[in-house]
Amino acid sequence: MATNRIDQRFAELRARGQKGFVAYITAGDPDLDATRRLALAFERAGVDVLELGVPFSDPLADGVVNQLAAERALKSGTTLPKILDTVRALRADGCRMPIVLFTYFNPVHRYGMEKFVPDAVAAGVDGMLALDLPADETEPWRKLLEASLLHQIHLIAPTTTESRIAAIAKQAGGFIYYVSREGVTGMQQQLATNIAGMTAKIHKHTRVPVAVGFGVSTPEQARAVAQHAEAVVVGSAIVDRVAKLSAAPDMVEQMGAFVKSLVDAVKQ
Repeated sequence: MATNRIDQRFAELRARGQKGFVAYITAGDPDLDATRRLALAFERAGVDVLELGVPFSDPLADGVVNQLAAERALKSGTTLPKILDTVRALRADGCRMPIVLFTYFNPVHRYGMEKFVPDAVAAGVDGMLALDLPADETEPWRKLLEASLLHQIHLIAPTTTESRIAAIAKQAGGFIYYVSREGVTGMQQQLATNIAGMTAKIHKHTRVPVAVGFGVSTPEQARAVAQHAEAVVVGSAIVDRVAKLSAAPDMVEQMGAFVKSLVDAVKQ
């Protein structure tokens, strides 16, 4: 029986006694060929799960770094079908790293829910995180997912009540993304203060791995967060460097080295 790559990867990490590293980039920033090359470099650097942001014109949950990345990606002609083509190309290149699409629901709704799920699975996508789709409004969507190998990744925030954590945990697959601070995405000088307490609360209700993100920017921060969760997510700090290095001929090599420093911190 086929197994989702996210489940396989977290099982491997558990067996090795290691924590996971999740990297986020905006698909199509600066273009989709760069996205493909960055993904392969990140896999070589040891990234456990890649989150590909689907660019959207109204990214309400994103800070300025990711907003500008989405704008650049849209200008480069990035669309959801082209992102699926890029994932398909990565699988043809031999990429085994789990891939999650990090999206607002509008692009998926426009694509067509019934068409998106089989197309995403066929391309090699392992999960989808719909930022603006509440857990209690996913019934038709969930039925489609249950018949496929695609996981729906759910968000939990610092303001989520324990009863709602329990309800979300019942639906969780792949991993739960704990958003460690209120507000939008972005780099932070200091970590949120209640990561340990909230991850402990989530772990009371599920054995699904917990990944912590929002504001994790440096190897030192990543190492600290890894003490309290099964995985650490870094997004804006990576996206910001992609923007600054996009014209550099060795952009992919520099990004691979930076991401490896984050991966190594988590694995230690």
